[in-house]
Amino acid sequence: MNRLLKFLTALLLSGTAAGAHAQQLPTYTQYRENATILNPAALPVDYLVFEQNVSFSASHRNQWTGIDNAPTTSTLRGDYLYAESDVFNFTAGGHIIRDQTGPTGFTGLYGRFGGMITDDPYYGGIGIGISGGMVQYRVNVDEIRLRDNSEILTMDDQMQWNPDVSVGVFAYKRLEGNKSNGDVIYGGLSAPQILGLDLEFKDESGDFFTQRVYHAYANVGFIKFFRDEGFLEPSAWVKYAPNTPVNVDFNLRYQMKNNFWIGAGGATSGAAHLETGVLIGENIGFDNNLKIGYGFDYHFTKFGPETGTTHEIHLTYAFEY
Repeated sequence: MNRLLKFLTALLLSGTAAGAHAQQLPTYTQYRENATILNPAALPVDYLVFEQNVSFSASHRNQWTGIDNAPTTSTLRGDYLYAESDVFNFTAGGHIIRDQTGPTGFTGLYGRFGGMITDDPYYGGIGIGISGGMVQYRVNVDEIRLRDNSEILTMDDQMQWNPDVSVGVFAYKRLEGNKSNGDVIYGGLSAPQILGLDLEFKDESGDFFTQRVYHAYANVGFIKFFRDEGFLEPSAWVKYAPNTPVNVDFNLRYQMKNNFWIGAGGATSGAAHLETGVLIGENIGFDNNLKIGYGFDYHFTKFGPETGTTHEIHLTYAFEY
């Protein structure tokens, strides 16, 4: 049983810069498309760029493809901004997430509420937000493989439900320019799973524990519009967890007018990524937008190519209401 305890602790508590600590909280290649999941006070990029205050999205991520028990993450998200000229413009939304790494995983259901303090949300504001929900943590004992075949696991699959809360602040400002091409600068700070968590699972020979550690996020970006209504967006996502190196993810995305984008970036953990996608909307006469994006990661770490590649698909439907 000692091998089992060490294995579970390594999966749930491990904190390597290459990404093991991120598996406590899933990571994303196209993180700008999941801004409100990472920070409950943030605004979706669909509003900052297209003034579309309602958006729905779905994504799926296969990390370290080709490696047994590699992480997979699936997410559904919805967001709404009351985009009128009030002092306090409320935001609301929610998401469902399912993350699995080998025999351990979790499924969470979250609701989000916040607001923007602003005279006109188009030109900028300061926002606060909170996200809360319930998370099911699980251990599938049947999927655990021990090196010593003579050691038999007699415990049953384990499952627990626990509350989870995230908080954040976010600010943005549209710089000088007319209403069709004013550049935007934005940034925010957030603290996911602020309650912390000590998971206790019981087996026939006693109890064992795993701990989920505190994290802190920061994000910043700049949207530079061009005369043809395309734009260039450099951005960064900073991730911190105790006793691990700070990880910074950089990204640069170029959006051609209303139809296609490409992007590239890297992280201090040694990961490099590419992304591309298409935008279906105004270019074919629709007021609403459908975005289809693909992200690809490769890890240049001391472990070499054994860490595998990562593939991520993202769909977003956004409109103005």
